[in-house]
Amino acid sequence: MAKRDFYEVLGVDRNADADALKKAYRKLAIQYHPDRQQGKTEAEKKEAEEKFKEAAEAYDVLSDPDKRARYDRLGPEGYDQMGGGFSGGGMSMEDIFRQFGDLFSGFGFGGFSGFGDTGGSSVSYGTNLRVRVKVTLQEVAKGTEKKIKIPRQVSCRSCNGTGAKNGTALETCPNCRGSGVEVRIRRTILGQMQTQSACSVCGGSGKRIKERCPDCGGNGLIKQEEVVNINIPAGVKEGMMLTMRGKGNDAPGGGVPGDLQIVIEEQRDEHLIRNDQDLIYNLMIDFPTAALGGKVEIPTIDGRARVTIEPGTQPGKVLRLRGKGLPSVNSYGNGDLLVNVTVYIPENLSSSEKRTLESMRDSQSFKPTTAAQERIFNRLRHMFD
Repeated sequence: MAKRDFYEVLGVDRNADADALKKAYRKLAIQYHPDRQQGKTEAEKKEAEEKFKEAAEAYDVLSDPDKRARYDRLGPEGYDQMGGGFSGGGMSMEDIFRQFGDLFSGFGFGGFSGFGDTGGSSVSYGTNLRVRVKVTLQEVAKGTEKKIKIPRQVSCRSCNGTGAKNGTALETCPNCRGSGVEVRIRRTILGQMQTQSACSVCGGSGKRIKERCPDCGGNGLIKQEEVVNINIPAGVKEGMMLTMRGKGNDAPGGGVPGDLQIVIEEQRDEHLIRNDQDLIYNLMIDFPTAALGGKVEIPTIDGRARVTIEPGTQPGKVLRLRGKGLPSVNSYGNGDLLVNVTVYIPENLSSSEKRTLESMRDSQSFKPTTAAQERIFNRLRHMFD
């Protein structure tokens, strides 16, 4: 099923600024919030949940300048296809409350653990992990899959992540009496104001550990190495960060796991230099080939190719092999391979070679023409414009 246009979802025009986007999203989020659906049928709750998620995903994209620019360029279907599982691939309720929970403050909503949950217990979140992954230009061109071993914190099996011995040594928190929240009332010039926060004793769980688990020391988490498969899309760049939801550290007490953030690190290629989507190769040819022309073989991203050197080719000439560059993560098509031609001038000559060149010194064919001098001058001038 095709997604609706995000501007249509939020009910704003395509030139809406950040304040208009936030106001529109907040209105929808409050309308379809879980705590506003009490007393409704399951079908109505399910519909409200979908609208709640739809609005959150639309705001997530349009409130981010980079995501919004990509969305405007690709449209709903193109943006969804280019997500690659790293962004824009649908949001869970946990994602929404973690990212935008502050927008609901002041409306007296209860917990955010799920639809129809009116309890006060808060949701705990695991921490994110970050790793650097090296890729070659060949892997950038085609995309690749990497398997890496990651040390992460996972829920203790002995206590099921509760931190209590055998998972059962728990008692009701005496501070919040199991509600998971602390309510404070203070007097102001406007009257009494009531604030609510997670219990400082139990952290919002409503339970307190009577006897700690010996395996995790009551933390509920243990360290463990895990092999993760990472799909890296074609066209990634140095420093780009990809995110795998839920592959970070587990949260204590069975909360929401953190994310795994993958930072791309490009390895230098032996022959090719990257310039955004284009590749650059420096081709050095001998003087006879430059003067007489010929065919030479050069490396490309996926093998080798033969290029033609025209007679009289000058140093600094650039040959363009269209489509032989790299793809882009955010658009279609490839860059080009730019072949920069340089001419090798011999450093050591034999006596006979020197005599041969001396005989050519006065030939008009070996003297630079005015047109050639102008071409070199213009090329230098453009370099400093």
